[in-house]
Amino acid sequence: MLYLASRSPRRRQLLEQIGVRFEVLDVDVPEVRAAEESAEDYVDRVARDKARAGLALRGHDAAAVVLGADTEVVLDGRVFGKPRDADDATAMLRALSGRTHRVVSVAWCVAKDRERSARSVSEVRFAELSAGGIERCIATGEPFGKAGGYAIQGHAGMFIEHLSGSYSGVMGLPLHETARLLREFGMAV
Repeated sequence: MLYLASRSPRRRQLLEQIGVRFEVLDVDVPEVRAAEESAEDYVDRVARDKARAGLALRGHDAAAVVLGADTEVVLDGRVFGKPRDADDATAMLRALSGRTHRVVSVAWCVAKDRERSARSVSEVRFAELSAGGIERCIATGEPFGKAGGYAIQGHAGMFIEHLSGSYSGVMGLPLHETARLLREFGMAV
């Protein structure tokens, strides 16, 4: 049985999109980057910690496979997590304006006897954003709960001049890499 250790409605939607059957586990994993931790290592660790926390909840189920994932926006080595408030979201979108940033998305599958991961790194270039454009985006409520303060599939999609990589990875779960990972664990995908 596959379990998704994530609160993200986007990850649920993406798994449903590829026809995967799963149940959702509510895990609470701290998302705090250590001082010397690279952005990539941070995303990898958080995704793995989510999967392991989910497996701990389903430890009695020997056939359990738990998928954990994390996605972060990275610009100049800085990880842009979820904005705390409108001012934080405004600062994030201003920083991304007219620049290319990376979106690192990692998925981990864990089971009783093994662990494997898959990573997707995409490059996203934003157009120059006006103050009014940023205000309108924030007024939609979209930036909250999203790494970097934007959703590629939402209002902010019009900010994107160029994407090199995985659209679904930028959304929160790289489907190509995740499907390959799930097949390694015997899931029908």
